[in-house]
Amino acid sequence: MSVDDAVAMIAARVGAVPDTEMVALMEAAGRVLAEPIVAPLPLPPFTNSAVDGYAIRSADLALIPQHAFPVVGRIAAGEAAASEVVEAGQAVRIFTGAPMPTGADTVFMQEDVRLEGEHVILPPGLRAGANVRPAGEDIPKGSEALPAGRRLRPQDVALIAALGLTHVKVRRAIRVAVFSTGDELVAPGQSLVAPKLYDSNRFMLMTMLRRLGCAVSDLGILPDDRVSLAQALEMAASRHDLLLTSGGVSTGEEDHVKAAIESVGSLVLWRMAIKPGRPVAMGVVRGTPFIGLPGNPVASFVTFTYVVRPTIFALAGASADPVVPTPVRAAFSYKKKIARREYVRASIQRREDGSFEAVKFPREGAGLLSSLVQTDGFIELGEDITAVEPGDFLNFFSYASLS
Repeated sequence: MSVDDAVAMIAARVGAVPDTEMVALMEAAGRVLAEPIVAPLPLPPFTNSAVDGYAIRSADLALIPQHAFPVVGRIAAGEAAASEVVEAGQAVRIFTGAPMPTGADTVFMQEDVRLEGEHVILPPGLRAGANVRPAGEDIPKGSEALPAGRRLRPQDVALIAALGLTHVKVRRAIRVAVFSTGDELVAPGQSLVAPKLYDSNRFMLMTMLRRLGCAVSDLGILPDDRVSLAQALEMAASRHDLLLTSGGVSTGEEDHVKAAIESVGSLVLWRMAIKPGRPVAMGVVRGTPFIGLPGNPVASFVTFTYVVRPTIFALAGASADPVVPTPVRAAFSYKKKIARREYVRASIQRREDGSFEAVKFPREGAGLLSSLVQTDGFIELGEDITAVEPGDFLNFFSYASLS
C-alpha cells in the first residue's frame, strides 16, 4: 500500500477519543483543543500607540504652518488617557502601548521629529492613522481566535493568555501501550551476553509519543511467542487507545506479530511501499487500533513519523498538521525503484552561493542509529522518482519539524 493510501485509511478508520478535560494554560502546549476559543474581548482591547512618539489629529497637518505643534501632555503605557484630550493644533507625547488620547488618530515616531522648546516639529508625508493600533485590529471580540482541533503551539498559548483565559478544554491525552518484541532483546541496565542486544526502539518511540502529548505505558519486551503476544495485546487493548509494537512484523518464521493479531483481532495492512520500513502492520484488537513497526531503528523512526504520527492526530481529533518541506539541492547521486517512496538520511550544508545542499549519509543500513544521530533530517523521494543527480532540487524534512 502507498503511504498516502495508508494515511487516508487511518483517517477513515480512526475516530477521535470523546473524552475532554480542562487544563491550565501552562499545561496546554501540545494538547488538542476540544472546542474553539472565542475571543471574550478584542485584541488589542483599546486603541493604542504602536511606537514611542507624538499623537496628533491628522486633520491639523494641513492647517499648522511648518507642522509645529505645542506638546500639551504625556501618556505612558499603563496610564489612562481619559484626562488627555488633543485639541486642534496640539500634540501629546505618547509611548508604545499607551492608550490614544481623545481626538488623536495619528502618531509620529520620535525618531522622525525634532523638538524646539515646547513644540514638536513634524515632517510631512505621514498618512492619517499611521502608527496606531485600533481596538480589535488583531482579534475582534466574539470572533473565533483558534479552531477546535488545533494542536496548541507556544504562540497559540500566548494568544489564549492575551485573551485573559487561564484554562482551556482539550482532548484527553491519547493512551498508548508500547511493546518491543524479540527474544534477542534485553533492557538497558541488564547483563548483555551474546547474541543479545539492548532494546533501543522502545525508548525512541516512547520519547516521540511523549513529545506528541501522549500518555505512554511502557509494557516492556515481549517474547517471540504468538500466544504470549496475543495475550499481552488483548489485555492492553482494554486500557489504551493505541497499541504500538516494534519488531516481529517481517515474514520470517520467528516473526509472530501477524499471527498474534489475527488470533485476537483483525489485520488491515501488512506492507507499505516505503523504504526504509516496508514491513508495517496495522490492525484492530478488541476495538483498539494496533500498529506494528519494523525492528530496525531507522525503519521504525520513519514509519512512526508517517504512520503513527497521523494516527495520534486522528485519535486526538487534531486538524491536519502538514509539514512543509524545505527545497535543497542534492549533493549526491542516487537510484531507486519506481512506485516506492524513499526517505534518505541527509545533512544540510551551505554552498558558496548561500544556498543549501543535502549531503547523503554515506551508508544505507536501516539498523544504523548513527545515521539518525549524525544527520539533520530526511530527503523525501516520491514514488515517481527513479534517480537523483547532483544539483537536483529535492524536498527536505528536518527531524525537528517532524516531532
